[in-house]
Amino acid sequence: MSSLVIVGTQWGDEGKGKIVDLLASSADAVVRFQGGHNAGHTLVINSKTFKLSLLPSGIVRQKLSIIGNGVVVDPIHLEKEIGEITNQGIEVNTSNFVISSDCFLILPIHRYIDSLRENQKKGSKKIGTTGRGIGPAYEDKVSRRGIRFSDFKNLKELEEKFISIYNHHNVWIEKFEGKEISYLDDFEIILKCYQSLSKYIESTWLLLKQLNDKNKKILFEGAQGFYLDLDHGTYPYVTSSNTVPSNASTGSGANPKYLKKILGITKAYTTRVGNGPFPTEENNDIGEKLGKIGNEFGTVTGRKRRCGWLDILMLKKAITVSGINGLVLTKLDVLDSFKDIKICTSYKINNQIVKDYPSNISSYHHVIPIYETLKGWEEKTKGITKFEKLPLNAQNFVKRIETLVNCNIDIISTGPERDENIILNEAFN
Repeated sequence: MSSLVIVGTQWGDEGKGKIVDLLASSADAVVRFQGGHNAGHTLVINSKTFKLSLLPSGIVRQKLSIIGNGVVVDPIHLEKEIGEITNQGIEVNTSNFVISSDCFLILPIHRYIDSLRENQKKGSKKIGTTGRGIGPAYEDKVSRRGIRFSDFKNLKELEEKFISIYNHHNVWIEKFEGKEISYLDDFEIILKCYQSLSKYIESTWLLLKQLNDKNKKILFEGAQGFYLDLDHGTYPYVTSSNTVPSNASTGSGANPKYLKKILGITKAYTTRVGNGPFPTEENNDIGEKLGKIGNEFGTVTGRKRRCGWLDILMLKKAITVSGINGLVLTKLDVLDSFKDIKICTSYKINNQIVKDYPSNISSYHHVIPIYETLKGWEEKTKGITKFEKLPLNAQNFVKRIETLVNCNIDIISTGPERDENIILNEAFN
């Protein structure tokens, strides 16, 4: 069997959705293994835009799409998203969509407390959460009071768990709001959603074993990006799950032996949504230009993304920790009009040159990026599908990245459409 893991190497928004869609054409199944509907994947197919947050990107190609146990699921949102994608002409049925019975649920109270907490923080203290209840849901999971789809087999015990969760969170809510939230209405709403979704729920670890035994190709789709990882990211400005590819096994039930290749997705520049360190950020006309050309607005939140130059230190750490053995370079065409293009190759911290990404960059107040400047190509690359057709300076830019990070670039995306790519090496082999 040949299986493949896709992981973002920055702070998310690297273009994973498009690449997953591209590679899904050769896959038999696509698996989500972490995060929730805070993820945002935008697919543009024949000028038609599909925006997904919970559904695996493979669903657009009608491939078997699996939500693994590591994903926290908001049943209300999932039901709505299925309805939306169905209205766009994409069929979702029991033959192409499966949810793990071990998935933990995001309840309405999780969303409420998420927003309430964030509103208590000010300025730079804000994490930049999407307010969708992801963090509180993972907290309940870790604290062993969470609710899984499998719990719906015993409604009496399920209701008792609802009461316990709501009692726990109401202590905090009452302190700040002077009121409590009743579980009753939410219990009925979630129960109704479960009845609608139950036909998709099964033991996905067993399904993955069956696929492996049949030598099927499985594509594991990471959400967010490496630097939003709870352990390896720019803590505390991170998400509440592990985004690294090693979690593909834990978050799906797939045997680690199934994971054969890991592709890292990186933009030709860098973006970030929300607060947190960003050494190469260009808070100026350059950043504005990158954002405007690249249409840098969050798929989920609509928030404007911060923009800056490509950071090699970030990329090298992501490659090393993730075990990445191939890269995908996206949004090359966004740089088409730049006379000069910069690549950050080191930092200056406390008057010392640093060539490896610091373990806790959030603790450094002054990080000065040191750049290598390359000549831009000032020619159109959008839609080019052959490497030799790229302007020479664009070719040099790609080759320089490969040299600096010691990793091959297998795919180059030259536009948002499904067919706007340069394939240098086949992902599945």
